[in-house]
Amino acid sequence: MAGGRRRRHHFGRIHAFTCGKASLKEEHSLIGGPGFSRKVYCNDPESATASLLNYGDNYVRTTKYTLATFIPKSLFEQFRRVANFYFLVCAILSFFPVSPYSGVSNVVPLLVVVAATMVKEFIEDFRRKKQDIEMNNRKVKVHRGGGDFAYSKWRDLKVGDVVRVEKDEFFPADLILLASNYDDAICYVETMNLDGETNLKLKQALEGTSKLQEDSYFENFRSVISCEDPNANLYTFVGSMELEDQQYPLSPQQLLLRDSKLRNTDFVYGVVIFTGHDTKVMQNATDPPSKRSKIEKRMDKIIYCLFFLLIVISFIGSILFGITTNDDIENGRMKRWYLRPDDTEIYYDPNEPVAAAILHFLTALMLYSYLIPISLYVSIEIVKVLQSIFINQDEKMYYEETDKPARARTSNLNEELGQVDTILSDKTGTLTCNSMEFIKCSIAGVAYGRVATEVERALSRRHESDSGQELKENKNIAKVGESKSSIKGFNFKDERIMNGNWMKEPNANVIQNFLRLLAVCHTAIPEVDEGTGKVSYEAESPDEAAFVIAARELGFEFYERTHTNISLRELDPITGLKTQRSYKLLNILEFSSARKRMSVIVRDEEGKLLLLSKGADSVMFERIAKNGREFEEMTKQHISEYADSGLRTLILAYRELSEEEYHRFNKEFTEAKNLVSADQEQIVENIIQNIEKDLILLGATAVEDKLQDGVPECIDKLAQAGIKLWVLTGDKMETAINIGYACSLLRQGMKQIIISSDTPENKSLEKMEDKSAAEAAMKSSVIRQLREAKALLSSSHENYEALALIIDGKSLTYALEDDVKDLFLELAIGCASVICCRSSPKQKALVTRLVKTRTGSTTLAIGDGANDVGMLQEADIGIGISGVEGMQAVMSSDIAIAQFRFLERLLLVHGHWCYRRISSMICYFFYKNLAFGFTLFFFEMYASFSGQAAYNDWFMSLYNVFFTSLPVIALGVFDQDVSSKLCLKFPLLYQEGIQNILFSWRRIIGWALNGVVTSAIIFFFCIRAMEHQAFRKSGEVVGLEVLGATMYTCAVWVVNCQMALSISYFTYVQHLFIWGSITFWYIFLLAYGAIDPSFSTTAYKVFIEALAPSPSFWIITLLILIASLLPYFVYSSIQMRFFPMYHQMIQWIRMDGQTSDPEYCNVVRQRSIRSTTVGFTARLEASKRFNASKRVGSSTRSETASNHFETSRRLEASKRPEGTTEDR
Repeated sequence: MAGGRRRRHHFGRIHAFTCGKASLKEEHSLIGGPGFSRKVYCNDPESATASLLNYGDNYVRTTKYTLATFIPKSLFEQFRRVANFYFLVCAILSFFPVSPYSGVSNVVPLLVVVAATMVKEFIEDFRRKKQDIEMNNRKVKVHRGGGDFAYSKWRDLKVGDVVRVEKDEFFPADLILLASNYDDAICYVETMNLDGETNLKLKQALEGTSKLQEDSYFENFRSVISCEDPNANLYTFVGSMELEDQQYPLSPQQLLLRDSKLRNTDFVYGVVIFTGHDTKVMQNATDPPSKRSKIEKRMDKIIYCLFFLLIVISFIGSILFGITTNDDIENGRMKRWYLRPDDTEIYYDPNEPVAAAILHFLTALMLYSYLIPISLYVSIEIVKVLQSIFINQDEKMYYEETDKPARARTSNLNEELGQVDTILSDKTGTLTCNSMEFIKCSIAGVAYGRVATEVERALSRRHESDSGQELKENKNIAKVGESKSSIKGFNFKDERIMNGNWMKEPNANVIQNFLRLLAVCHTAIPEVDEGTGKVSYEAESPDEAAFVIAARELGFEFYERTHTNISLRELDPITGLKTQRSYKLLNILEFSSARKRMSVIVRDEEGKLLLLSKGADSVMFERIAKNGREFEEMTKQHISEYADSGLRTLILAYRELSEEEYHRFNKEFTEAKNLVSADQEQIVENIIQNIEKDLILLGATAVEDKLQDGVPECIDKLAQAGIKLWVLTGDKMETAINIGYACSLLRQGMKQIIISSDTPENKSLEKMEDKSAAEAAMKSSVIRQLREAKALLSSSHENYEALALIIDGKSLTYALEDDVKDLFLELAIGCASVICCRSSPKQKALVTRLVKTRTGSTTLAIGDGANDVGMLQEADIGIGISGVEGMQAVMSSDIAIAQFRFLERLLLVHGHWCYRRISSMICYFFYKNLAFGFTLFFFEMYASFSGQAAYNDWFMSLYNVFFTSLPVIALGVFDQDVSSKLCLKFPLLYQEGIQNILFSWRRIIGWALNGVVTSAIIFFFCIRAMEHQAFRKSGEVVGLEVLGATMYTCAVWVVNCQMALSISYFTYVQHLFIWGSITFWYIFLLAYGAIDPSFSTTAYKVFIEALAPSPSFWIITLLILIASLLPYFVYSSIQMRFFPMYHQMIQWIRMDGQTSDPEYCNVVRQRSIRSTTVGFTARLEASKRFNASKRVGSSTRSETASNHFETSRRLEASKRPEGTTEDR
């Protein structure tokens, strides 16, 4: 198409309907009643009557907040979290005398944390706001009176406006089609943004408005539309138009929905009926389900545990405080006279110890609040956003062909990517390309096409491996054949019918009819490049485009469609030259999922009436005439072979019609189409069935939906990582099974458990008149098959055999019922592969829900079409493939990627890293807060639980915000236990996430104990070292201000150095944050200590005058640092030396430089927690075991035959166990 301008051939009526007449009286009788009260004054939106209706404007808002609601709503969202609400209560109480610290010092950290989260919310919502502004400011031509159209913003449209939409523009609101550039007022609409379908929908205006094809015609146009009220149903519409005192019924055929696109039509005129949030697409807009990761849910439990701990120690402290307070005055004698218990307030009153204890309880709740990490939530949110940015910018997940990078649409589930146990995948467009290629065909009982399919190559590799030949390198496993055609949609090679050679074949006339049918029986739209003259096609489906392209390449080029004609350039078998022929298009009998076929009725240049039909074999063979079955047996054999090769097949047939027969059909068909009756569709279908019979079989087509690049390798890596893959597809069983072989989900020798409703027994049940009895019998049949399979599963476990479960849609319906689903799930979990065929979108979602809820494991659903939306939203993680089936799946997903193979890196690299980082980050957060909080508790014990804080107010307030928070954020963003290359080389590393090893209760409790031990070492070391020791040159002993500052310094050093020990991968940022936090503490102590003592209180010049000059301060800090880190260091050393975790083993061989040594790598791989049962690696291992067993068996037999005479010696040797072992 180099540089040429496309010329599109105009055409009109290609579908069998009459302009705007099809409607139901019952529906239109509802107009004016409840739910059908909308009135639209067309081309007169400013009239007084229209203004009174007060319909909404066309402004669409998708933001979470407005300028007025941002602060209150955002604050409400913040304080819904129990931790933040607790800190808010503490902040309020801090201004009362019960507080152990000043109010300002407590409020500032809370404000910082809440403000940081609100800023994040503001930025995310502002992005949505910019998208809204961009959409609302798009422009469209609107009638401004006098027949003049001028550009106006979408947001300014009103109900009743007449707009002109140009080709490839989106519709700005819901419109009623008035006219188009075509004489019969048709247009083509792409609804990809609405339902994910790429096929074009045909719309047609009413006959009364179809002549309004010029701007000037609208000068005096007036009409009133009465219709249904706004609703969410995309596929129904009821209304009527009053035009020149006549009523015209309106149907979905005239409705153009917002966000759909005008295609293959120069322009249309339409009147606005629904605007803004009244449009059907906005009525369908729902917030995605709120998803939270399992780590986040466990983190909430830890927070609750810490709350419980806080309450317990506060309760214990308050009881002890009440007891000691009660004993302070005994018989008029004061025990602690220095506290003046005879002259005090209620907070310390020996005469009212209960009240004092209660008030102390409130004080303790505030004092020990540092056990709860105030910055935890905001730190995690910041880390997750930064992790999402790294995912989005990963060049190795960027698909250059479509210019689509990976896109994390939510950051809430990053760590969940590292814990996926089961993947539930769509097939078409997800595992495969959804790009059909014509690859084989059967004509007149002869099979044509020599190109090997993906499945045939997989079968060939499988036979090679089973015969003892080892597989080549992984990258060659699913490589596309070398003979790949450069023509998109056409990968056919067979010299017998290419280049016009079909004319030399014995059945040339059948081949001619076959190719002609391909070129005529369709609804494709030709586009001719005027520069090159080459024809391309817009088709309703990839299959149909492949058929038309195949016909063109084999000599029957469809190049033009007019109102009533289809024009071809076809090879003449007599002259051998291309001739132009025209076929008059009389009727199109459309394809539907119920009919499973489509037909056209045309008249050729010789006057013959031809019915051309193509459809599924299940409905076509029964329509073949007795005298048209000449090639039936061979054709059935060929389509069976094609299905085995993973190809989609269609049967092609035709027949000639007599004039009388056609006229009778056409009369009945036209009357039925215009019939006003509830059973109109069934009447039409009966009439069509009467004409689609007695066909003559021509042959069958076979198109391939190829596997995406890298799918087998990706599945193999995921299987090695211990992830199970279930395939949920709407395709028939044979195709799904063969794709399973191509992906190595299935292999030879793997027992297949097939649960199918397509059995003679079930077919006879379907014919029963008592449908309830038939359903009960079919359900019992499914249960019986499941139980038999369960018994087979039990025996296979004893023999260590891998099983595959394959179930069809009808059987799945019964398997998902409440009393059967547990049996089904138990069977499915025990199988290595699960393939669900003929699954509906609802069944996909139900299977996903079943796996998620009953197993408790993390599920990931991946798909590319609108039919996968339910599955994506139901799973813990939804991955949308941004492919060719629209954006519906992507818009409903949590993460979008362009190719299935990117799932390998997303899970094994980013998933593992994010899981490890978030787990380590949360554990460290609780460690550092326990290490700090328990020093306060120990000091309270030392101070008789008086409520006196060990530290200065601002020291405590800034501990979580400044001195320890940045290093933990750096850990969450940058840390790596192993590199991305090693993550992919050792996929078993991913099992640490599946088993939740890094965030188990054992690990959490271990870090908590480490924190308690650290706090004990810091407090008791400082107390014992400084209690009676002269601290200054003048001999003064340590006061509270010096003790508090020393303990705080030790805490800052210990928790930051503990972070340095925990990190596996240092960057400059981590060095800066860790050592910078420690340095900042000293700078802060200097600066804060220099402020007036009325503000700095106990910190006034404490560093300059007391701490810095004292050698014991520096020695104590060093000794406490070593003592605090020593338990962790000893434990880590023993654990890594004698009980290494999987990532530590990989770190070992990396540090030793042995990552390329096969022997070392094999030792590490043998640590697998779960054996690999699918993928080509498992297939290769299975074939090796099979061949080894054959060799052992044959050698045993030969040895037995040759050494039969040595029986007595062997019997003697068997009495010696060690010798027997050696012999073996």
